[in-house]
This record gives sequence, structure tokens and C-alpha cells, in this order.
Amino acid sequence: MSVLVVGVSHRSAPVSVLEQVALDGDEIAKVARQALDTDHVTESLVVSTCNRVEIYVEAERFHGSVEDISDLLVERSGLTRNDLLRHIYVHYDDAAVAHLFSVAAGLDSMVVGESQILGQVRTALQRGQDDATVGPALNVLFQQALRIAKRGHAETDIDRAGPSLVAASLELVAKAGHRLEDLRVLVVGAGAMASLAATTAARRGVAGVSIANRTHASAERLAAGVGGTAVPWSALDDALADADLVVSCTGATGTVIGVEQVLRATADRTTPYVMIDLALPRDVEDDVADLPGVMVLGLAALQEMLADEKGAADIDAVRDIVAGEVAAFLTARHAAKVTPTVVALRSMATGVVESEVERLEGRLRDVDPEVVAELRQTVRRVADKLLHQPTVRIKEMAGRPDALTYANALADLFALDPATIEAVRSVDTPLSNGGGQE
Repeated sequence: MSVLVVGVSHRSAPVSVLEQVALDGDEIAKVARQALDTDHVTESLVVSTCNRVEIYVEAERFHGSVEDISDLLVERSGLTRNDLLRHIYVHYDDAAVAHLFSVAAGLDSMVVGESQILGQVRTALQRGQDDATVGPALNVLFQQALRIAKRGHAETDIDRAGPSLVAASLELVAKAGHRLEDLRVLVVGAGAMASLAATTAARRGVAGVSIANRTHASAERLAAGVGGTAVPWSALDDALADADLVVSCTGATGTVIGVEQVLRATADRTTPYVMIDLALPRDVEDDVADLPGVMVLGLAALQEMLADEKGAADIDAVRDIVAGEVAAFLTARHAAKVTPTVVALRSMATGVVESEVERLEGRLRDVDPEVVAELRQTVRRVADKLLHQPTVRIKEMAGRPDALTYANALADLFALDPATIEAVRSVDTPLSNGGGQE
């Protein structure tokens, strides 16, 4: 069994394609179940954010699984197979582990080092656990990814090097000549991204924060948490007119802010009007960006504008942490694969020794018990010495591609019982209870 990830992200596709494959909560659960229903897949988990959709599975085979999982994204997107496949990336086994650890640590984000991805990966794991699509393999892998990401944030200042996408957006607004302390901010939505947007804006000292959401109770809760004001959805047009900066991040499947609304909101305005659209699919109608005096920053524009702002000293430190953790995890993972053979081999040897010693004791009833004990110990030492080199060798080879071949050869040469090997594999190993990497 090996880990496979099939995905689309801001690194492989334009925002227009990401919008096509974007998943909401119900769709995430549906895709995870569909992945689990494909042949050769025993576990599945979906990571879906504003700039990536990735399907992780534990699979028995590579080629068939890649095609099946890719087809799920194609079917969801509505694009032709050829149009989407050129934007899809695939990581398998060791490469999949390294990719996930980098993603969780924020190294693969649009804004390198942003910390929101940590919560999104945690949410993805929790959803998979709740929906019972995650088993021991993916659970261990994602728990390890979360631990590594938290370590990176604890041991470095990568949060400063890569602020959240919302914070980065506000910085771009400030660089465009706007004083943040004078801005009246309207946040449209009340989900995780909206909460982050409202909290970030309030902490940056803006003049005021208003929250508009279809479910007014959710808007009230978020507004209370940031010292802002909840706006009824029916009063969205008035709220747009009162705002200087609009951050929209709803989970709607279509646009929620149109050209006519923004025209009315900016009719008597003499100062620039800024809109940050962090939703996927987009909340703000495309033609809004063509209106005079209106600046719209969508994910595509942010990606381009942030391209040169990803350098920071602590990013290299986090990369080193991730690289070391990947190596340690893979070493333990490979060792766990050959451990059942080693245990079965020693178990077989112990059984042979005990059987032969018991047979010998039956023949030497009149021999001094101390002599019998010495004979028993000698036979055990001989067996241990004979097995020492093969077991040392297999442990040394644990991280090599041919380790399992060597383990299989040992199993064949010593005629080890496959049931015994499988029984050892089914019990807890260093990886099944957290990886042993603390």
C-alpha cells in the first residue's frame, strides 16, 4: 500500500481552472467517498482550499488509481479530460509524503509561510475521520504533517515571512496608497476565510469592520468577536456604499456582488474603491474590475503581485525542518514495512530452538539441570548468531528501494508463514501510533 495524491493548485492552473474544480463541504465529502469506492483504494481524504484541491488516497496500485482519481476531478470540473489533465499533478509514495509536509508547513502556498493552511489541513483530517474515509495510514501521515507544520511555526518566524492571504491583501491595499486606519471594511461572508479577514482587518487598526452574511446570526457572532457591526443581507447594497474596502469570501457557487450594485455603491465616491475577492469561485462579477475608480484584487491578481514577495530568511529554516522530518518519517515507514519479516524470522527461530531443546531434555533426563540449561543457552546463542547478519542487513536496507525484495527473499528462503508476517503487520508499529518521531 502506498500514498497517492492527485491535485490542482495555483502552481499548476490558472484561477479560472481552480474555480471549475472548487469543492464546498458537501462536495468534499462526496468526492472522498467516491475515491474510496474506486478499485484498489482503502483510504481517502480531500484537502480543498481557495487555491488548491488535492485528493489523497492509500492505494494498492499506481496507474489504475491515478486514472480513477483524476477522473473524479475531471467530472467535477465540467472541463474536457485533456483540458484539465494538463493542470493536474501527481505525487506517489515518498514524493506524496514530502508534498503533504510542505503543503502543511505553508511552503507550497501562494503566500509562502501563511498559517491558514495549517487549520485547513487539520479540518480536512477531521472531516475524513468523521466521514470514516480515513484509516490508520492517512491518519498517521496527516497527524505527522500537522506536527511538523506546528514545529516550523514554533521554531521560526515564518509567519512574518508569509502572512495569511488576507493580511497580504491588506498590505497590497496599503501599498496602493490607502491608509488602513481610515478604511471602513466590509466583509461579505462568515466562514473561516471571512473570520480571518475580519480578525486581520480589526487587528490592523482599520476604522471599522462590518459583516454581511446570508445567515444573519453567523454575521452577528463574527461581528461580536471582532468588535464590528452585523449587516442584514437585505442591506448589502447600503453596506457596499458605506465601505471603502470590501473583502468578499462566501461559499456561494455564483457571484454575489454584481456590476449594478457596485455602480450604485460608488456613484458619489471621489476616493478609490477597493474590493478583495478571496472566494473560489469568485464572488465579484468580472466586469466590476472595469468600472472607473474601482480596484478589484482577485486570487489571480494576488498571485501575480505576490510573486516577488516570497523571500524570507526563515523560509529556508522551515524547508530544512521539513526535509529532515521527511527523511525521518520515510526511514521509519520503510523500516515498518520490513519489520514483520524480521519478527516472523526470529519467531520461527525461537520456535525451532524451543522445540529442539524440549526434545533434547526428554532424552537427557538424568543429566545435571545446569548442563541442560547451558545447552539451552548455547543453542539459543547459535540461532541468534545465525540470524544476526540477515536482520542487521535488512534494517540497514530499510530505506532502500530493494528492501522489500530482500525481505521477501528471506521469507521465501526460511519458508516463513505468511499469516505470521501479516499478524505482525496488523499490530501497532512505530508508525501506527504516531510515527515515533517526537
